[in-house]
Amino acid sequence: MTTTLVIDDHDPMIKRRQFISGVAVAVGATAQPFALCVGATTDNTHGLTPRYPPALTGLRGSHKGAFETAHALAFGGQSWALPEHSHEADYDLIVVGAGISGLATAWFWQQRLGKDARILILDNHDDFGGHAKRNEFNVDGHPLIGYGGSQSIDGPAHYSEEARHLLTSLGIETSRFYQYYDRHFAKRHNLGSFWFFDKAHYGVNRLVTNPTGEEWLGVDAPTQLADIIAAMPLSQTGRASLLTLLTSTKDWLAGMTADEKLAYLRSKSYEDYLRQDLAMPEEVVLLLRQRSHGLWAVGYDALSAKAAAEAGEPGTTTLGLDELLWGDGENEPYIFHFPDGNASIARLLVRSLIPGSAPGNTMDDVVTAKFDYQALDRDDQIVRLRLNATAIDVRHRDPTQPALGISVGYVQDGQAYRVRGRYGVMACYNHMIPYLCPELPATQAAAMSYGEKAPLVYANLALNNWRAFQEAGLYHFHAVQDFWAYGALDFPVSTPGYTFSKNPDEPIVLHLVHTPTVAGLPAKEQYRQGRRAMLALDFAAYERAMRRQLTAMLGPHGFAFERDVAAITVNRWPHGYAYEYIDLWDPPEWGPNKGPHIEARQPFGHIGIANADSSAYAYVNGAIDAAARAVDALAKSALET
Repeated sequence: MTTTLVIDDHDPMIKRRQFISGVAVAVGATAQPFALCVGATTDNTHGLTPRYPPALTGLRGSHKGAFETAHALAFGGQSWALPEHSHEADYDLIVVGAGISGLATAWFWQQRLGKDARILILDNHDDFGGHAKRNEFNVDGHPLIGYGGSQSIDGPAHYSEEARHLLTSLGIETSRFYQYYDRHFAKRHNLGSFWFFDKAHYGVNRLVTNPTGEEWLGVDAPTQLADIIAAMPLSQTGRASLLTLLTSTKDWLAGMTADEKLAYLRSKSYEDYLRQDLAMPEEVVLLLRQRSHGLWAVGYDALSAKAAAEAGEPGTTTLGLDELLWGDGENEPYIFHFPDGNASIARLLVRSLIPGSAPGNTMDDVVTAKFDYQALDRDDQIVRLRLNATAIDVRHRDPTQPALGISVGYVQDGQAYRVRGRYGVMACYNHMIPYLCPELPATQAAAMSYGEKAPLVYANLALNNWRAFQEAGLYHFHAVQDFWAYGALDFPVSTPGYTFSKNPDEPIVLHLVHTPTVAGLPAKEQYRQGRRAMLALDFAAYERAMRRQLTAMLGPHGFAFERDVAAITVNRWPHGYAYEYIDLWDPPEWGPNKGPHIEARQPFGHIGIANADSSAYAYVNGAIDAAARAVDALAKSALET
């Protein structure tokens, strides 16, 4: 089964209201860019200037204008005539990529080599932060902030010394989130987690209480499982099997040692484990397939039973493997979240690197700070951040003498330019680096090509209110087989100067997740085919899927898409999560400390590698650690000279 979007040509577009680039336009329409309420102006495709990227709606992420040059280079073999000389003075460091890794690279470079180092950061997008994407809205004067990519600071107590140093130096005190994150929001408003069964697959549209709960969101597992399962549109056999799966204390692998159990779970998919070892019928298997989409961007048909056990999935928690899987340490709660996710980390980095780019000096005031995008790339700055600039050629001026420095070609507004520097760091996707760096050793290029980034879509809807969610008791849902696999009202985070929605009459952000999959294929092939499918969909297709699914879920509770949705931002990431080794397909000994990514990230000459791909770890600390490694390797040479 796939989650391919089917466009119903008989499904009329919104009659009273149209979405132009994601903003509702109608008589009395209320959505405005958030930036307007903090003194900024933006075009937002509505004629206001200057352009303010965080407030742009419609199709974002890998947006129009961000990828065409790279695709022309990689897939079309296009070349550009670069000028013989640079149009500006040489830099000490040139960084390709302004995501967390690229910005952290510049920051660590200043730490190691001084604040007087001239640094240029290039990025192909119109905003900085990479996957740490900020989405802003304003609904009737009420500012809303959402995250369009990198989500949270996950488990900061376990971060490396370098990552902790960066966070604390930027003024991030993670202990504050215990106050800022409202862990009782769901319970206080009697909101819970649900499974959604759609009519196309189950003959009826029905929300049913999630029998497993969502502890990380503050939603406990229910106790009346029999009544809950009885409400599911399943066969009698399917309901009985599911009840057994969720309540049995049986050790399904009795007779095996703990190590044998782990090896066995690693050898087969979770779906096959359910079918073959637990004798679960296919309808129960399909119930659980998409539960892994948010974490892995692929279903449990392509993940091992061991990966499912690490996630605490049904049928794995009674095997006596808790200590081996999780140790005896206590996990930190999932609360370390700015209103814009890790975009605030990127904003703090930019404000540190380019004083004057935004007001303020704390982790609190950066949340609502208005950045001056005109101040990011000026002649008189030590650090310059150049957006809408796609690198096309990175090489040493003389490959036999790396000490002479590097040359970087890039395209901006259709024009090719050349800049030069002593050192360079590639903080872009691994798959692009072989196309950009002709001197890259063949074995290293092959290692870079091993992983496959996972495509995913993070969509944010600015809602005028959430009364229908209150009526339904809905905070979070898993769609069993539908297009939007996961959705939830945004994380309830309030910081000084920014207040989360206090009651159902106030505006709120609804977050939806889609991961294009082709079930039955190896994970990397699913990623490749999913990427192609994603790029074939336009904004209208995503909006149509939202309207159909949300209406089916919440229409009986008073939800009306035309009335209740003020604006939409679809963050499309064809190259999303960094590839993490999947034990069902990759050697089991591979992980953060072993695998092709180790060779892929080695510096060559005066060029280093820093990205989440080089950590084989799709988390913000993986990106930061990669930056620290790259700078450490190059700085030794720089200090010696």
